[in-house]
Amino acid sequence: MQRRLKHWGWGYEDQQPSLEEQRAAAAFLTERLGFGSAEPEPPAPLPALPAPRLRVPPGLAEICSATDYDRALHSYGRSYRDVARAFRGRFDHVCDAVARPRDEREVQAVLDWALSSDSAVIPYGGGTSVVGGVEPALCSGRYAGVVTIDLKALDRVLEVDSSSLAARIQAGATGPRLEAQLSEHGLTLRHYPQSFEFSTLGGWIATRAGGHFATLLTHIDDVVESVRAITPAGVWESRRLPGSGAGVSPDRLLIGSEGTLGLITEAWVRVRPRPRHRASAGVRFGDFGSGAEAVREIVQSGLHPAGCRLIDAAEAAVTGAGDGSHALLVLGFESPAHDVEPSMRLALACCREHGGEWERRDGARQEDRGAAGDGGRGGEAVSGWREAFLRAPYLRDTFIAIGVLSETFETAITWERFPAFHAAVTERVSAAVREVCGAGSLTCRFTHVYPDGPAPYYTVLAPARRGEELDQWAQIKQVAADTVIEQGGTITHHHAVGRDHRPWYDRQRPDPFAAALAGAKAAVDPAGALNPGVLIDPR
Repeated sequence: MQRRLKHWGWGYEDQQPSLEEQRAAAAFLTERLGFGSAEPEPPAPLPALPAPRLRVPPGLAEICSATDYDRALHSYGRSYRDVARAFRGRFDHVCDAVARPRDEREVQAVLDWALSSDSAVIPYGGGTSVVGGVEPALCSGRYAGVVTIDLKALDRVLEVDSSSLAARIQAGATGPRLEAQLSEHGLTLRHYPQSFEFSTLGGWIATRAGGHFATLLTHIDDVVESVRAITPAGVWESRRLPGSGAGVSPDRLLIGSEGTLGLITEAWVRVRPRPRHRASAGVRFGDFGSGAEAVREIVQSGLHPAGCRLIDAAEAAVTGAGDGSHALLVLGFESPAHDVEPSMRLALACCREHGGEWERRDGARQEDRGAAGDGGRGGEAVSGWREAFLRAPYLRDTFIAIGVLSETFETAITWERFPAFHAAVTERVSAAVREVCGAGSLTCRFTHVYPDGPAPYYTVLAPARRGEELDQWAQIKQVAADTVIEQGGTITHHHAVGRDHRPWYDRQRPDPFAAALAGAKAAVDPAGALNPGVLIDPR
């Protein structure tokens, strides 16, 4: 029997903790946080949804579904706002049909049917969007219906070019699925977003997803050779090349297009041998600023660590990676071919100059042991943080059940502006959390670092008033996003724009570029059917 995903939260239905397990988790979390309910609230059952407005043609009936479960599952992503609404049985906008094409011919057939019926089309990969990227909002009154096209059946590695170290992979392949196929060739894509378990290659490309690597190959952009997509105007496929200066890049226009220009069906991506040499360390700093200076020196030195995540003291305490008295740098190096210990020693020397301390380390030469991007070693602090990182999407479901508002926002800023930027964000968002929720915390970590600046990632944990958490979320989100834009940051470093970030994305992008993007949209999707309201205004 095939496992079913939870229609309201993260993971499979058979992974939902029992009531006893939830109560145990609630006791632990409320004691650590100082707020929340010890008695978890159960999720509302799936309600009866409005009848679908579309009738699936007989020729597509085999690959289409209009059940309430499928429509609910595909009408939300997995943001806090999405999960909170679904948890309470609230579905503001639902698609009318879910199609699961098995090849490009069926993708084209579903797209043709949707366009001929004056319907909107929502491309769907793993459904892990945290920015409202797959919700069929803004479609009411504008379209005869909404067809969500789930591409996960297109999940094969089609070709491997071992000479050029590249692979042609279908867009619906999830992280585990594509890595399992590449491992048969001794290769790996080495792109591990936090949503790795369920998200897909096509989703990573469409949203310009970031992986675990903190330097160099940070985004999916860095490993894409070419992209193929089905659009209302025909097939869009860029030439496979290691690089090109021939005008605006056609594959780069699809990367980050968030389903507005076409349905990505496959891509050639750069792969590499699996790493064999790995090393990591957990470095403690007396304050976050000293750690940031050490990180800047490391990343500007050309050492290029695979993992370089600086975690403030408060987040280290919440995740069990520290006691709240120091910031923690999770530092890691890896290579398929050479010893990484010399690089680690140089990086630790940088840390020492800025007051960093660490426990004695053993040399690390070992086979690849996972997707941490931290070397797989480095002591209890590193392993504790890594486990908390991988558990976070599951834990959010529990937070909602016990009345804890859990939200994140991430950005990027240059080094010289970071201190003032971080101070402004911390002050304003912390004040908003206290005003809206009465208590709570704001923590920060660096997920990625570049020679010219870091990508700070902020986490809000606060007491939620059950039934009012969406209003609380909206007020805090407004302050956080306003502050990020006003202080010169980007509204998103790797979570995408979706519908949630759209007002601030409009403020960030230049007006001539917005007009050019609208022109491209009109050229390939004249009906305005593809993912209405994401990046581009609905028709």
